[in-house]
Amino acid sequence: MMTETAERILFIGDVVGRPGRRLLKSALLGLRRELSVTLVVANGENAAGGVGITRKTAEEIFSAGVDVITTGNHVWDKREALEYVRWEPRILRPSNYPPGSPGRGFGVFQTSRGTEVIIANLNGRVFIDTAFDCPFRSLEDVLRAFGRTPSIPLLVDFHAEATSEKIAMGRAFDGRITAVLGTHTHVQTNDARILPGGTAYVTDIGMTGPSEGVLGVHSETVVDRFYTQLPGRFKVASGPTMLNGAVVTLSAGSTEALQIDLVNRSFD
Repeated sequence: MMTETAERILFIGDVVGRPGRRLLKSALLGLRRELSVTLVVANGENAAGGVGITRKTAEEIFSAGVDVITTGNHVWDKREALEYVRWEPRILRPSNYPPGSPGRGFGVFQTSRGTEVIIANLNGRVFIDTAFDCPFRSLEDVLRAFGRTPSIPLLVDFHAEATSEKIAMGRAFDGRITAVLGTHTHVQTNDARILPGGTAYVTDIGMTGPSEGVLGVHSETVVDRFYTQLPGRFKVASGPTMLNGAVVTLSAGSTEALQIDLVNRSFD
């Protein structure tokens, strides 16, 4: 049983388009109460029409009860994000974008109980087109910013395609940070666990949005592309929705994860 001083941080998988944003608006506050969540982080890189993020879509996500938005390789797909991310401290872009990129890759945030935690955002390089710096060395740089061994919890959204790269990140930093939570593939994996050194880990926390398409997109367009190899405009799917994520539990005053629990809720 968790104590009243336990911090419970909810990471929500990639929010896809209007269905994902509407689902957060209708369900998140109740979920926060039900799960006794003290901080909510959501990946918002697909929030605007299924790709990218805008000020309007970000504000919808914040107003739904999200405290921090992380992103990934699609963060700049809407041009206004270049300026918006620059001045909005609650939005993170991958820390391993090359120097000079607008915005920030990590930040210190407070839970509803006033506990400080570090949230960091990284992007993988395997099977992803955009040229990123090494995510492993970038996380070392984040640690150096806090004296190599942070005295407060550090949780990472690792937005990556390859399962091997994500697992390697967990192993490389096991015992040095609080959690590594994978995003990007939109499919929740069944490997949530506490690694031997005390770091919470899951390869992918999944997605939040339409559950009946292909990764949140209308099935017909995706299937047709596989058959024809011709370009086509993807459209966010409609119908039933789901909310995927994970809750990391830690004791106040500790950087070690006590528990990680997957969240998978379906909605009509």
